[in-house]
Amino acid sequence: MTAPRTLRCVLVGTGAIASSHARAVAAHPRAAIVAAMDRSRGSADAFAELFGVPSVYDDLDSMLAAEEPDVVLICTPPGAHREQTIAAFAAGAHVVVEKPPAPSLDELDDMRAAARTAGRELAVVFQQRTGTAPAHVRRLLQDGAFGRPLLAQCQTLWFRDAAYFEVPWRGRWETEGGGTTLGHGIHQLDLLTFLLGDWSRVEGRLWRLDRETETEDVSTATVVFESGVVAQVVSSTVSPRETSSIRIDTQKATITVDHLYGHGHENWRITPAPHISAQEAALWELPAVEERSDHAPLLRDVFDALLDGTPLPPTADAPARTFELVAAIYASAAADGAVITPADLVAHPTHRRGFASPVTDLRRAGAPERDAADRAASGDAVSGGADAAGTVAPR
Repeated sequence: MTAPRTLRCVLVGTGAIASSHARAVAAHPRAAIVAAMDRSRGSADAFAELFGVPSVYDDLDSMLAAEEPDVVLICTPPGAHREQTIAAFAAGAHVVVEKPPAPSLDELDDMRAAARTAGRELAVVFQQRTGTAPAHVRRLLQDGAFGRPLLAQCQTLWFRDAAYFEVPWRGRWETEGGGTTLGHGIHQLDLLTFLLGDWSRVEGRLWRLDRETETEDVSTATVVFESGVVAQVVSSTVSPRETSSIRIDTQKATITVDHLYGHGHENWRITPAPHISAQEAALWELPAVEERSDHAPLLRDVFDALLDGTPLPPTADAPARTFELVAAIYASAAADGAVITPADLVAHPTHRRGFASPVTDLRRAGAPERDAADRAASGDAVSGGADAAGTVAPR
């Protein structure tokens, strides 16, 4: 008998999030990290020692050629994702990439095309989808158990101090791709779309309230879903009492999840409407066996699919859905809050190439208009039009 196949995984980028990947791989009985790579050899060496990784590299091509991996785990800043992903596919590997998957829709399109050409899978890490509670609630919503969903709120209220943005690639359009909407709010937005499905229109705004960044530190948006649900969205890095929350009001119940960076059953609550009987509400109870959201169940499900030759699971498919929603928020803000639809994004003149947009700067008292430098850079100091606003250059 032949031994069961074990997925040979290599890890690119050994920063903080890489440890979550290492623990998730270690938890899978048929996967192992055989090498790690970082441009900082010291960082890679320290990571390898901590997690028992046998080989270390400071060059991606060398690692791919020498190790011939089955899966490449990409944990680098988003500006590097396209090049690294395409190299991994060219080497015959599948790719699991951290969010955000890329700094632009065009770059994500290139990554998806490379996956199709290579016949390999591209999975994006949106770990908020995982866990028994969201799977349970999603099924009930899809089955109509709650009646028609009507109204939603999605809040990512986080706190990142000035020192956080002193890291050179953070808070810059060119290297991070966007601000709190792309880098932080995308988690809860992804959970929202996982529960409610495809969106149909977006109206968004970007704000700079306190931090020294090129990008926004707060955004607000109204999102309408194809089902007719209207959602209000707030993403922030200036909120001292941090919380991540979603509320969905339906005809029969209110569903809420309130947490910070991960959720279990204790974070979820289903409140029946007054006219719902206790017998019907009892049918909505969360499963007796709990699994919390985390990298481990996401990578487990991805690895199982790769080993079985089956499609990626719902926890890791649809890599563009939430990313397109984020793009629409930026495109709307660049067009002074105009409505953006999925059709508008298909051949958008500016925001397929990147998300750089004018930001309304309210850090100075009595300055409620867009920051003058933003407006000048965008060529939008007079017109405020969508085409002009989309040409913002990083400062």
